[in-house]
Amino acid sequence: MRADPPASAEATKGFAQPANFSTVTVPAAALTTTVAQTAGGSATNFAWMDMLWLAFLGGLAVQNPIHEPHKQITLLAIGLFQIFDRRLLGSIPPARRNVYSVLIKILLATFLLGHTGTIPIASPYYLIYFVPVVSAATLFEAGATLFWTAVASAAYCSYLYPALKEYELTPSGATELAIRVLFLFLAAIMVNRFVSENRRQSESYRKLAETLAETNRRLEQAQADVRRSERLAALGQLTAGVAHEIRNPLGVIKGSAEMLAQKLPASDTLAGELAGYISSETDRLNAIVSRFLDFARPASLDRRPTEIPPLLDRALKMVHDSQAGARVEVERRYAPNLPMVCVDAELCEQVFTNLALNAYQAMGEQGGRLRVSAHPGNSGLKAGVEIDFEDSGRGVPAELQEQIFNPFFTTKKDGVGLGLPIVSKILDEHGGSIRLVSGPDEGARFRIFLPLE
Repeated sequence: MRADPPASAEATKGFAQPANFSTVTVPAAALTTTVAQTAGGSATNFAWMDMLWLAFLGGLAVQNPIHEPHKQITLLAIGLFQIFDRRLLGSIPPARRNVYSVLIKILLATFLLGHTGTIPIASPYYLIYFVPVVSAATLFEAGATLFWTAVASAAYCSYLYPALKEYELTPSGATELAIRVLFLFLAAIMVNRFVSENRRQSESYRKLAETLAETNRRLEQAQADVRRSERLAALGQLTAGVAHEIRNPLGVIKGSAEMLAQKLPASDTLAGELAGYISSETDRLNAIVSRFLDFARPASLDRRPTEIPPLLDRALKMVHDSQAGARVEVERRYAPNLPMVCVDAELCEQVFTNLALNAYQAMGEQGGRLRVSAHPGNSGLKAGVEIDFEDSGRGVPAELQEQIFNPFFTTKKDGVGLGLPIVSKILDEHGGSIRLVSGPDEGARFRIFLPLE
């Protein structure tokens, strides 16, 4: 090598003999700390890893030049920033935070090289650039990793320009410089590949966990449906027996009241009025008994391919006409090209009418909005149609949501508590389901699922 002007032995050694450039190395455990911190995001919880990282940097601090204060301060800054970067940059959005983190590490590494050798590009501390390179490889995808490795390489090579003003770069020195830069890229690609594979596995595990959670939720729902069906079956049998025994005496009472009314003289208005009360109340009881029998009696389904929107429209019109003066705005949202569903049209219209009537009654005199939507849906492996009835009433309290489908449970003063159980029974016989999908602090939203077949 030819030096002009003459250089000191240290400078000549650093720049002219590239074989000696690697006298100081960054231990592999320090790089492992960088990967663990950046990829895991929670390495600051492991105090032993932080202490190990600082111990290796301390090993660099006792290497020559020992009495260079800028070197010691920079090493300390690198160590602390590597440990606390997420806390120091915590207020910055994640995307920008990662950019700032890698950029600051490149600047610190470049500053360290400027204070660890007469010729910075020949400094044996050049391996400190592995810290920002590995950090970038763990934070970014392959393209961004190559970009930041190129930035780190450019920062390192920036010291070549002032060195060439005083010294001549020999072919062996140029080869050594190229090898150093290529090793930076090689390390970046290897680490990035490892981290990317780890991310893919983590994403796969996350999706698997979500699938298992959804499967468990459906299993719990199926178990709840089975328990409810068992309760309904037992109560149905009991109800059928009781209703049958009640209906016979009701017929006798009604017939006797009618005969009594016919025998009474026209002048006895009080007795005639009382006989009328007996007859009307008997009719009301008979209607209740009929509902009991409807709940208990196995339905004979007449299933045919049917379009759902016309059934919904008829049910909504029937309820609207029966609730004259109700200030309810009905909003229809039917998906186009809904598939036909094989159902008993009369029973399904009864289901829709019951839910619409419940919504009207829940909103009361103040009125509100009833939104009815229908769209294709799936339940497990079954394809079908989902219908939502959503009102703007007070909703269903959390403590009552598990009871509303139980027979004879009602919060209405004149209710029997068979509306929703009958709805649930009809849908069960169609192979469908009904669920309350709204929260306790919002209007009630019932979701019906009807399978295509």
